Amino acid sequence: MSDDLPRPDYARNMKLIGHSGIGGRGDGLQVMVHRGFAYVAHPWSQGFSIVDVRDPKRPGETIFVPAPENTWTIHLQTHDDLLLVVNALDLFADTSKFPDEKSYYTRSIGETVGTAEGGSMKARPWTAGMTVYDISTPDAPRRIGFLPVDGVGIHRIWYVGGRWAYASALIDGFTDYVFITIDMADPTKPRIAGRWWLPGMNAAAGETPTWAAGRRFALHHALVEGDTAYAAWRDGGLTILDVADRANPRLIAHRNWSPPFGGGTHSPLPLPSRDLLVVADEAVLDNEEDGRKLTWVFDIRDKANPVSISTFPVPSEIDYVAKDGHFGPHNLHENRPGSFVSDTLIFATWQNAGVRAFDISDPYRPVETGALVPPAPRVMTDRRAGRPQVVQSADIFVDAAGLLYVTDNNGGLSIIEYGG
Repeated sequence: MSDDLPRPDYARNMKLIGHSGIGGRGDGLQVMVHRGFAYVAHPWSQGFSIVDVRDPKRPGETIFVPAPENTWTIHLQTHDDLLLVVNALDLFADTSKFPDEKSYYTRSIGETVGTAEGGSMKARPWTAGMTVYDISTPDAPRRIGFLPVDGVGIHRIWYVGGRWAYASALIDGFTDYVFITIDMADPTKPRIAGRWWLPGMNAAAGETPTWAAGRRFALHHALVEGDTAYAAWRDGGLTILDVADRANPRLIAHRNWSPPFGGGTHSPLPLPSRDLLVVADEAVLDNEEDGRKLTWVFDIRDKANPVSISTFPVPSEIDYVAKDGHFGPHNLHENRPGSFVSDTLIFATWQNAGVRAFDISDPYRPVETGALVPPAPRVMTDRRAGRPQVVQSADIFVDAAGLLYVTDNNGGLSIIEYGG
C-alpha cells in the first residue's frame, strides 16, 4: 500500500488502492462511476462533486457543483449522457425541527415540516424536484431539464436508461415519501406519470396513519426489474409492485417484519435469474439503539408470497456496537447495467464496520468473503453536534472491472480491490 494512502483499520481479501478527499469535501453519500469519473453526492456540503478516477490509484481533479440554497442533492443517477440529481429541503440543516438523528428517523417528515395537510407553508426557500444534466462531456455537466415537485422534494432515484425513471418523493398532502414513476421520454421535460403509497399516507385525502407513533413509513427507494418494482419503506417494510402500467402501479405483495425487528428497511436488490431478493435494513442510530439490523434473503419464485430464507452474517472481528456511530447495513451495490453484475456476490456498506463482500451461492447460508474498514476520518464535514469521529461507510459502486468505490459520511472516497 502506498505511504500516502490511509491505513485501513481492518482488511481481509480487500486492498485499498486509491483515495480521494473529494476536493476538501470528504462527505459522500451516493456514488456512481461513469466513463472514468465518479459522481459523488454530498450529505453536508450542499452539492455534488465529479472526481476523475480514470487512474483509480491516483484520482485526479475534482469539480464541485453547488446545490440551490437550502437544498439537498444527496442522491444521483448516471446513464449514457444523462445525470439525474435529486433536489429536496436540506432537512438536517433545520436543527429546530430535526435537532438529532432520532427526530429524523422516528417522525413523519411531511407532518414535521408542515406539508402533510396539502401545503400550508407559504415561503419555501429551497428547490424541490429532480435536475437533469447532459454529461456527454463527463466533467462538464450541463443542465437541460427539471422536474418540479410541490412538496419537500425527491429523496432517491432509480434510472438505468430508456423512458422510465422511478423515485421516492415527498409531495404536498402526504405524510412522507411515496413511490412515483417519471416519464423521461423528453429529458428536458420530465413529468410524473404515476404514484403509489401505503394506506394511511395520503393525509390530504383524509387517510390516517395505521402505524404507531415513533415509527416512520416512508419510501427510501425502489429498484425496478422489468415490470416489477421492489420498494423499501423504512419502518413500513417491503412492497413488490406491478408497474406494467406506469401510470397506475399495483400492489403484488407487502411484507413488514417490524415489529418485532427494528425497521429501517432501506435497500432492495432483485436477482431475477435466481428468483431471489436481497433486502438491507439500515442502522439509523448509534450503538444499536434501534436494535440489531440485518440483511435478508427472500425467495421470490412467487412474487405474491415472498419468503425470507436467510440473513447475512454480522461482522464480528471487534465489538462494533461499542465502537460508536452506526453499526449495521446501509447500501448494496445495485448491479446496474455497465457495472459489475453478479447474482452470487453481493457488496454492501456496513457503516462503522466498513465495506463487506458476501457469497450467496447457497442462498440459505450466505458467507462473508472479504472486508475492509477504512480509518476514522481526519476531518469532520458533518456539522451536527455530537457526531462521533468514526468511519461510516455510506454507499458503494462496483465497476465492470470489479473495483469498489466507497463513500464515507466524512472520510472521502475509497477505491478498493477485491481479492476474490
